[in-house]
Amino acid sequence: MKVRVDPERCEGHSRCHALAPELFALDDFGNAAAIGDGAVPPGLEEKARLAAANCPEYAVEIVEDAE
Repeated sequence: MKVRVDPERCEGHSRCHALAPELFALDDFGNAAAIGDGAVPPGLEEKARLAAANCPEYAVEIVEDAE
């Protein structure tokens, strides 16, 4: 699983970072970006889903691994 933030949609509410600081970094304006390549470490999948569900602009996307 990976997370991704659409920079065109993100308006800097920072909810994703508040819910999953291990997965998201903020710039000086509060806009989020996935840390690293966006890979979600084992055990943080629920936090990733919670962050996506709480984004008011639907800027946080979850990309499931193809198996």
